[in-house]
Amino acid sequence: MQYVKLGSTGLDVSRICLGCMTYGVPDRGTHEWTLDEEASRPLIRQALEAGVTFFDTANVYSDGTSEEIVGRALRDFARRDEIVLATKVHGRMRPGPNGGGLSRQAIMTEIDHSLRRLGTDYVDLYQIHRWDPHTPVEETMEALHDLVKAGKVRYIGASSMYAWQFSKAQYTARLGGWTRFVSMQNHYNLLYREEEREMLPLCADQGVGVLPWSPLARGRLTRDWGTTTGRSATDGFGSRLYPEGDRTIVEAVTRIAGDRGVPRAQVALAWLLRQSTVAAPIVGAGRPGHIEDAVAAVELELTDKEIEELERPYTPHPVSGH
Repeated sequence: MQYVKLGSTGLDVSRICLGCMTYGVPDRGTHEWTLDEEASRPLIRQALEAGVTFFDTANVYSDGTSEEIVGRALRDFARRDEIVLATKVHGRMRPGPNGGGLSRQAIMTEIDHSLRRLGTDYVDLYQIHRWDPHTPVEETMEALHDLVKAGKVRYIGASSMYAWQFSKAQYTARLGGWTRFVSMQNHYNLLYREEEREMLPLCADQGVGVLPWSPLARGRLTRDWGTTTGRSATDGFGSRLYPEGDRTIVEAVTRIAGDRGVPRAQVALAWLLRQSTVAAPIVGAGRPGHIEDAVAAVELELTDKEIEELERPYTPHPVSGH
């Protein structure tokens, strides 16, 4: 495993982040394909043993049970000061007023619930899961700053939004003398590269580390086009992200993986790891082989010719994931 600074901070993270949306009680929340605690724990332990130190979850994943499962496993298998634990806030956690969003009320309430579920007294990286158009950005940024000053949060990050929104948040924090975001968790992979237009140049200019979600395009980069899985058959959100024209990119991944004698996942992740702004792709793992491929991808060096072959078929896409 390799390690890298997260953006312009002094924080070291593994080049693979284990995405923990896969772990949660299946009949809680909206992800019926998740793994329960018994099935999740061996995978979390395998990731730790492979050198992964970076773990990402969210309060909304499986109605909070992802945080509970991940928190218990990390307490049992690792020292708290040896891992970087990230979670998120924004999504609705209960009905009625103030049950979601990025108001001071929601942020202050949800961090305490997340800390309780995770079984820790601080989160290394606390991320806003989406932009909240209904709350003044000044309120959100000051509330996040107060969490940092209270010691409940070490760093703050953001997730999918427009570049102008991210720039506005950073500028607002600077004007207020508040903590700024150190990371951007965005939708970025071989099938969706719209982030290269504005968000990635902004992150490069501002020293913000990029943590791509869905780095394997919901698994579409790892299997023949049109093949379905238990997850893809019930993943309504994922089915809207990638149109039919993306098939040629998947075929390029398949050719290069065949020539190299490696799984397709390694090629797709190796391409992403080569992008200069990317600190650590957030990789979900439902089987031991998923972790093995992710770790192996860190060492896989693609040639310039292979990179060109992978990138050539791309065509512009509608903005998605925000």
